[in-house]
Amino acid sequence: MKLFDVYPLFDINIVKGKGCHVWDDKGQEYLDLYGGHAVISIGHAHPHYVDMISKQVATLGFYSNSVINKLQQEVADRLGVMCGYDDYQLFLINSGAEANENALKLASFYNGRTRVISFNKAFHGRTSLAVEVTDNPKIIAPINNNQHVTYLPLNDTEAMEKELKKKNVCAVIIEGIQGVGGIQIPEKNFMQALRKACDENGTVLILDEIQSGYGRSGKFFAHQYSDIHPDIITVAKGIGNGFPMGAVLISPKFKPLYGQLGTTFGGNHLACAAAIAVLDVMKEEHLIENAAKVGNFLLEELRQFKKIKEVRGCGLMIGLEFETPIKEIRQKLLFEQKVFTGVSGTNVIRLLPPLCLKMDEASDFLTRLNAVL
Repeated sequence: MKLFDVYPLFDINIVKGKGCHVWDDKGQEYLDLYGGHAVISIGHAHPHYVDMISKQVATLGFYSNSVINKLQQEVADRLGVMCGYDDYQLFLINSGAEANENALKLASFYNGRTRVISFNKAFHGRTSLAVEVTDNPKIIAPINNNQHVTYLPLNDTEAMEKELKKKNVCAVIIEGIQGVGGIQIPEKNFMQALRKACDENGTVLILDEIQSGYGRSGKFFAHQYSDIHPDIITVAKGIGNGFPMGAVLISPKFKPLYGQLGTTFGGNHLACAAAIAVLDVMKEEHLIENAAKVGNFLLEELRQFKKIKEVRGCGLMIGLEFETPIKEIRQKLLFEQKVFTGVSGTNVIRLLPPLCLKMDEASDFLTRLNAVL
């Protein structure tokens, strides 16, 4: 059987990782400034993470959600305290797309509406509702295109308020910082006006923090820079440091009903062990503070590079926009300088390193980038 060929692949076979570095099967070391799409939060093969997962899988890897799993409550308790939402409710699933599916479903259960506002360049996943609120017609199949969604310009308060005043919008879904869209940051005034308009018009506000959350921005959630509280927050990627996991943080105003949501694998024992290990390391090693410190250093230094048109970002979520396509720059970074980075569109390089990135590693990257430019 052949693999379904939907991924353009670099001819590199990564077999080992440690911290912010990975190695291929030939022994070549690479600096990882992408973290596998922002998934690696506490670093590759962190010893505490490895120990927690190893012990858990040797005891019990999985049992169903028809029995008590006290590890789920431990994740909820620990996460609630660390992120500042200890009065919210937690639903555990397997991925970011699944988190957004459940968030949109909850919103529709809550107010009985079906219309959704999303934003230009948004990315929320590839499953049914998640892909419909993603602004990329190429990945929306006809069966997913159900006319639920209106896309608006990001940070356009007037356009947003005009649509919400129609009082038929089920939910607004917005990323804390747009990732795939090129590291576009919602403005504080816009976010506060959005919160107010949702309250006034019976609309549920969903914050997709799948890429921008879990400390990446220098706060636990990127939306916390705007001093607002969403009704629902979705997380994934960094929550399990590579173990497939997602979650929905749900305001107390939503009342759960048996059978309303469900999952086979979500919140399994092994996933919870991974999530607890991530929270342990984030707290003990002050990784959110590190993301802010190292991120600020990178942002300041990168803005001195004259060949970069614009540097955008917050913490360790950084976009480098160039006047011309960046394919050659990225290829040289990878194959000549041995640095993994990401892209957005044709002109933006994305940096999404593990949150444990050190100052000397950041400086090393700047040297390698300068050599390419």
